[in-house]
Amino acid sequence: MSWPSYPAYKESDVEWLGEIPHEWSTSRLKYFTSSMAGGTPDTENPSYWSEDGSGIPWVAIGDMSRSDEVWTTTKSVSQAGRASKSLRVGCPGTVLFAMYASVGEVSVLRVPAVWNQALLGLRADERLCTGRFLFYCLRTVTDRLPSLYRSNTQNNLNADQVANLAFSLPSLDEQRAITSFLDYETAKIDALISKQEYLIATLQENRSTTVDLVLEHHGFTAPRSLADLESATPPKGWRIIRLGGLLRQLTNGFVGPTRDILVDDGVPYIQGTHIKQGRIEFDRRPFYVRREWHDERPRIHLREGDVLIVQTGDIGKVAVVPPNFGDASCHALQIARVKPETLTGSYLGAFLSSWVGYHYLCSLATGALHPHLEAGIRAVPIVVPPLDVQKVIVSQVDEQTAKIDLLVAKATAFVDVLREYRSALITDAVTGKIDVRNSAA
Repeated sequence: MSWPSYPAYKESDVEWLGEIPHEWSTSRLKYFTSSMAGGTPDTENPSYWSEDGSGIPWVAIGDMSRSDEVWTTTKSVSQAGRASKSLRVGCPGTVLFAMYASVGEVSVLRVPAVWNQALLGLRADERLCTGRFLFYCLRTVTDRLPSLYRSNTQNNLNADQVANLAFSLPSLDEQRAITSFLDYETAKIDALISKQEYLIATLQENRSTTVDLVLEHHGFTAPRSLADLESATPPKGWRIIRLGGLLRQLTNGFVGPTRDILVDDGVPYIQGTHIKQGRIEFDRRPFYVRREWHDERPRIHLREGDVLIVQTGDIGKVAVVPPNFGDASCHALQIARVKPETLTGSYLGAFLSSWVGYHYLCSLATGALHPHLEAGIRAVPIVVPPLDVQKVIVSQVDEQTAKIDLLVAKATAFVDVLREYRSALITDAVTGKIDVRNSAA
């Protein structure tokens, strides 16, 4: 749907705003808001924090990134903690703006709270600007923040930079009409996004059971008790063998600091962050090592069919090195190389992605503070069909997951379009590019 423009415009003298409606004015944020800084009490002092949640809610960026409003927080501070940093308690309606980490994130505080030093609390001067219009104004600044980063050594802002951001202001009555329109339209868009996100979650849940359903189709129903896996009865001609008996080699990737070995270009260096949905998604965040460094460590060279198992962080996730992947090394991943006369790497990767395979791996993790997998994974029972059946199972799993992945990709692309449209609609409305005064619900 399209909306009309205003009948007359004038130059705003602010580059990013361009022309604004003739009756509007421009002003820097500091002239129509008041601000409150935040801080973090000493995290090593237990008296500064309220374990039972009875203290004052303390907002971190993670608390505000889940929605446009902050109703609950993961931590709360005691009165002593608040006093240690002279933190003022913000009242509901305060707009929180992230100055670093997730720069430009905006949420409205719905409970009395304090916040950390990454956030700036802003209250609108209601004689000039409504709190809701302020919120929508701040939602428009993300694209112009990088030009300010270059004046800093890091990607962050300070309170003075935020205070000097310029916006266009219509009359209070017009602000209310615009925010009423945006509240109504964004709620409709958000409802569509929620439906698509639910669809994506459902598809991904279905994807996670694909291997189990294919195995069941071939006659093997995995027990839901891990302890029963080894004694389960497989179809005729199938066997259950511990992983160690199926491998030519089980090797740990390089373990050590990466600060001095990573380079801008060279041999791909695979890490746990690249293991997604049973695949190596290297392009999501590529890392490289020098050719000389790679050549000196043949033990961690990856080959086609190697099964990579994440042993720290997202424990138990696996991926299979595909054909023609090229030279690569890896960091802190278990490299399982199968005996090809008994097992294919593709089938092993599929089985370890099944419910029972994944949870069996996770059950072997050790370490309370930093759980990790070690050579104990050799004990995982693997359900082994004949090689020809393995190939059929892998083909069927690949076919079904490809269909699901296509649907997920389409739904994800639609969500991206909706979010871009939502952002553009807010920007156009609060900068006067469209006239929505008669469109408000």
